[in-house]
Amino acid sequence: MTNKANRSGSCILAGFALAAMLSCMTPSASAHEANKRVADASALATTDTASRPAPQSTRRSVARAEKGPYYVDFRARTAASWGHAFVWYGKTSEKAVEVAGLTPAGDTLAYVLGHITFVPSETGASYGDLDPEYLTASYRVYLNEADAKRVFAHIRELQANTPVWNAETMNCTGFIGEIAEFMGLKVPHRWQRPENFVNRLKEMNGGRQMVRLSAE
Repeated sequence: MTNKANRSGSCILAGFALAAMLSCMTPSASAHEANKRVADASALATTDTASRPAPQSTRRSVARAEKGPYYVDFRARTAASWGHAFVWYGKTSEKAVEVAGLTPAGDTLAYVLGHITFVPSETGASYGDLDPEYLTASYRVYLNEADAKRVFAHIRELQANTPVWNAETMNCTGFIGEIAEFMGLKVPHRWQRPENFVNRLKEMNGGRQMVRLSAE
């Protein structure tokens, strides 16, 4: 009787633990939802602080700062659990943005399993990536056209060749860190909250805004 009671108690505790984990997760957006939100990016891109006109008193100094016509914006947002890191990238003269990030494909069960094994991934926009109210950190750097072509191609290649997600070894901060490293930026360790990762990335690189890739 005692052994049965112990086993029953263990099952109940395990059930509560799993329920608690699931209650803290937010399902990723379906492809339909993500595509629908990408269509709204034009309105959101113009609200980003990096693209707002500078005050009159500082326009002269801003004009002297060198900026390329293309950009990669390393971003972090809130989530019901740990948060998420991803990038926006595109052309400064265009309102639409591209989104790349690494998330588990599917529902909350995939997220839970991804803490103990590898699960299939998604590498495009996820729910909340285009909502400014969820943003917690941002570091935007600019590129000339030639460098942007190389960086954007690398991002798409990384998306195509990252089929799995794992919370410890193949996570969202590691994904955007790979992009930053390809661009020649100093990169912090991946095992920290996305907000801290992006802020540390900016700090380690002195907040530099213009990036030039080394010659091939």
